[in-house]
Amino acid sequence: MKRFLALAAAALLTVSASSGAPGDPGGGDPYFPGQGNGGYDAGHYDLVFDYNPSSNVLRGVATISARTTQELSRFNLDLTADLDVSEVTVNGAPATFTQGGTELVVTPVAALASGRAFTVVVTYKGRPKHVVDPDGSRGGWIRTSDGVFNANEPQGAMTWYPGNHHMTDKATYRFSVTVPSTRVAVANGDLISRKSTGDRTTYVWDAKEPMAGYLTTVTIGKFRLTDTKIGKYRTIVAVDPKLADKAANLAERHAPVLDYFASLFGPYPFSSTGAIVDHAPKVDYALETQTRPIYAEVPGEGLLAHELAHQWFGDSVTPSRWQDIWLNEGFATYAEWLWQDKIGERSLQTSFDTAYATAAKDAFWKTPTADPGGPAALFHDRVYNRGAMTLHVLRSKVGDTAFFQILRTWAAEHKYGNADTPAFIALSERVSGHDLSGFFAEWLFKPGKPAL
Repeated sequence: MKRFLALAAAALLTVSASSGAPGDPGGGDPYFPGQGNGGYDAGHYDLVFDYNPSSNVLRGVATISARTTQELSRFNLDLTADLDVSEVTVNGAPATFTQGGTELVVTPVAALASGRAFTVVVTYKGRPKHVVDPDGSRGGWIRTSDGVFNANEPQGAMTWYPGNHHMTDKATYRFSVTVPSTRVAVANGDLISRKSTGDRTTYVWDAKEPMAGYLTTVTIGKFRLTDTKIGKYRTIVAVDPKLADKAANLAERHAPVLDYFASLFGPYPFSSTGAIVDHAPKVDYALETQTRPIYAEVPGEGLLAHELAHQWFGDSVTPSRWQDIWLNEGFATYAEWLWQDKIGERSLQTSFDTAYATAAKDAFWKTPTADPGGPAALFHDRVYNRGAMTLHVLRSKVGDTAFFQILRTWAAEHKYGNADTPAFIALSERVSGHDLSGFFAEWLFKPGKPAL
């Protein structure tokens, strides 16, 4: 009877091999049309890695729990061809697959019925390489002298594990990473266990809250790792010994920033916080990797506040498409200005006035904030500073009470999800009771310097 019931359940998950349609090989984003995949939603990634920094050989087994959104004859996973796939199973049965470019195409033995849960397991091995992003920066698996600096915005996740990597397909994660015992492996979420066998150590990290692929990290190197409760927050900090003297009080610096932002934006959305500070001379940026931002230098107050503000705006609430990146960077920049004002480093009005003083003929004003012009322009000043200025002027129009209610409502209503610019405009009008169409048209959608 048990055997019969198991077979009947399996039949519910599949239809005939001739049925169904292939999932779309891209997520349809205007800036990165090949990123992500159609036909299914990923719910959880269980990623098991063994990595040797000296040879740069990564052995991985990715177990992905997902659900179909259509009757599915085949589907794609984003994965660079630098990683050679040796086996793929779907619901325990071997599947056929092909690799090319940045796509792994999987064909189950039988098509999957719509609306059904399924599990895909990918076994692979290779020497990961970083990608060069459209703005010329390195992303993904960036090697350092003692390991890897792993930062994935906007497209680096495909360099080290297979997945549905568009920002709208969030999932929970578990990372089990085995490295030489002279190294430390740091990832998102909470450190669950650390166990050494011989000369190798396995670190297990659990990210309980949904996360976009570009916010994941497994960073490996010689780190001083601390895990402490400071105030309300479990604070996990990894610092390269080369930078340890400058980072002596880094863990303690988190709680005051988070307390202040929580008073403005609502409760901190994750189970832990912290930082990864790596010596990475070939990297000139920081990234708001979820729960544990990664830095190529010890952050000052402004940068620390910026990346921690992203935990609300960008990480918990993530845009639905890349052209709405101002919802990340404009919000985090404004929060940075607020923190600098609070600690007396620079007044909020000075931050606004300095940005607004940019000459009207400057290229800074030529591209609309809510559509910066393409993937090479995602991280230009016009996204950060013009986005922050938009919020500051919005605050002056609707008043402090309505403004901070807008931000708190935005963080609460879209917690762990995705949203876009029209949704923010609609919320601002709903909370404030004002028609803000003309204001947002000037500040977000039209080129040129808006008048005050």
